[in-house]
Amino acid sequence: MAGNQAKQFSCVSLAFNGYAMNISDLLAPDSVIPALKVQSKKLLLQELAARAALQTRLPEKRIFETLIERERLGTTGVGQGIAIPHGRMAEVSRITGVFARLEGGLDYEAVDSQPVDLVFMLLAPENAGADHLKALARVSRLLRNQATCEKLRAAHTAEAIYAILTDRGSSSQAA
Repeated sequence: MAGNQAKQFSCVSLAFNGYAMNISDLLAPDSVIPALKVQSKKLLLQELAARAALQTRLPEKRIFETLIERERLGTTGVGQGIAIPHGRMAEVSRITGVFARLEGGLDYEAVDSQPVDLVFMLLAPENAGADHLKALARVSRLLRNQATCEKLRAAHTAEAIYAILTDRGSSSQAA
């Protein structure tokens, strides 16, 4: 294992064993889509799967199927324009995220029936257990912050969005 990979895995491991879990542990800068235009929930999940496939080197179709399977259990549209699609895959080596800011709202069948425009997808190893739940809780806490969501909606570049998602000061405490 290359030095950078070993460092990356140890950082993720530390983050998920009682230490602060940062969004930067879940999301790479090139996993941010700043202005995604899609016409349906299915197309959105396909785009997220395509970006996740680049990060994980896993088949896009398999990732998409995992996300669809989870959506069949109930919507991951949590309300206030936010969705957190997620799933577990045996082939995933670490929790991986993809963030998209949508151009216009999308009917996502959210719990509040409002259109979704901020989407944070998570993929976790099958055996991630509590770490998967901690990652979901961390993302949920971040996106429940109205000021953060307003900044995300106003940002127009991947770099600006990544900075907003990862520079949270006091809210980067343990999950």
